[in-house]
Amino acid sequence: MTSLSAEPQHFDMPDGRHELYGETYMKDAKGRLQPIATIKPQHLLQDDTVRKIIGYAVPLSDQVSRFKEHTFDDIGALEALLAQEYEARLGGKRGNMTLMTVDALFRVQVQVSDYVDFGPELQTAKSLLDECLNEWAAEAGPELRSIVTNAFNTDKEGKINRSEIFMLLRQNIDDPRWVRAMDAVRDAMRVVGSKTYVRCYRRDSHDAAWQAITIDLAKA
Repeated sequence: MTSLSAEPQHFDMPDGRHELYGETYMKDAKGRLQPIATIKPQHLLQDDTVRKIIGYAVPLSDQVSRFKEHTFDDIGALEALLAQEYEARLGGKRGNMTLMTVDALFRVQVQVSDYVDFGPELQTAKSLLDECLNEWAAEAGPELRSIVTNAFNTDKEGKINRSEIFMLLRQNIDDPRWVRAMDAVRDAMRVVGSKTYVRCYRRDSHDAAWQAITIDLAKA
């Protein structure tokens, strides 16, 4: 696997300057050339800072992409070797698996998550839930009404709020219409794809808590 340098790499970013007839220009957001002398100093300072950050971000992104490719290649090679040499298989049917070092201080976890979408049965569920809420009127608290409303509100891309839908399924309500509505929600679920995640962990001793090896910039 490619070694990761401790010293951050830097991409040779263009400075955005253009020389024309002995004058220096920069393009604005509409692609028009502006004399650099007319650009505010704080905007030039911001430009330089962004270019510096992006200069480090580009090779780091490439490095993470190479790490991901190597990781899946290494896991695939291990699976193939175990299957060929030892007639052993890693993980469960869905592809989830946990790989561990002999000293149990480092582990790599592979998790396969399904993408769930919803079919037309969801409209049947909404009609039944509307009946329930209208009949219960004051008995239905604002929290429950909020969950139902949010569950069927679509986002900017027209997609159903999945997390709110799953919250509906966790409600313990024995009204027959609610039960039928939840059956309709479950019937509406469609697995439309999956994505594989790899997470790495380490710990200092066998009785210590596992610590995630963070690659996500937001969590570093």
